Amino acid sequence: MNINATIIGQMIAFAFFVWFTMKFVWPPFIGAINERQRKIEEGLNAAEKAKADLASAESQVQEEFASAKAQAASIIERANKTANQMIEDAKVTARLESERIIGAAQQTVDQQIAQSREQLRSQVATLAVLGAEKILEEKVDEQKHASMLAQLATKL
Repeated sequence: MNINATIIGQMIAFAFFVWFTMKFVWPPFIGAINERQRKIEEGLNAAEKAKADLASAESQVQEEFASAKAQAASIIERANKTANQMIEDAKVTARLESERIIGAAQQTVDQQIAQSREQLRSQVATLAVLGAEKILEEKVDEQKHASMLAQLATKL
């Protein structure tokens, strides 16, 4: 056997094998590799997009939380202001009511004092007339003495 012919045959067989592999075997492998690479890139892109969406959602949640917190603080502040206003209104109303009650009580006391004085004057007049009758042992003119006692009471 001739070594040169063997080498040439092997070269032709190798060339045919390379051509056959490149024509029929290699394209499916390259397609599968490219498909796998495309899926990996899509997965990485989706992961990056999901990561960006997550960051966006977290920032939106933080904004909503801050907004809700501010709104709650505003509501609490308004409630406190309303409560303080109600307390002040109640104090004013109570003060006015107490002044009214005190005024009414003062009027009642003044009326009772005036009535008591008047009763006391009439009793003193009656006692004075009775005392004068006893002293004089005769009936004293009540109208005359009443007018004198009225003048005396006005002086007192």
